[in-house]
Amino acid sequence: MGAMPMATNGEQIREVLATYRRIAVVGLSDDPSRPSYDVAAYLQRQGYEIFPVNPTLKGQTVLGREVYGSLREVPRPVEIVDVFRRSEFVPAVVDDALAAGAKVIWTQLGVRHAEALRRASEAGVTVVEDRCTKVEHARLGVGRVG
Repeated sequence: MGAMPMATNGEQIREVLATYRRIAVVGLSDDPSRPSYDVAAYLQRQGYEIFPVNPTLKGQTVLGREVYGSLREVPRPVEIVDVFRRSEFVPAVVDDALAAGAKVIWTQLGVRHAEALRRASEAGVTVVEDRCTKVEHARLGVGRVG
């Protein structure tokens, strides 16, 4: 997959979701009523490998997966960093994602930080901003991976 700093159209987003399989969900909640839990559960059912990241839940298990305190603690390379944190936390997540070698930084609906995401894009990371992975996966008919 070639570099596409800002994935803004359906074909680019479909390519991201069809190409990458390991997703770190930053800010994953253990509460099934929370959007992060719902989205992560959906992605897991679709065949993606989920890595929960939430410092307050570190060492616990969510969706059958160990929760890590930060992206830097995830023992396997992550490809997509799915961000369920408030916009002011995006710069720190970008720093960790770049250090972890992530291919894609994806911020959920309402999560924006132009400067941090520009920095990620300039570093060669594909950025999907202010979109829901579950909604886009279903809308684009990506199908089950794996």
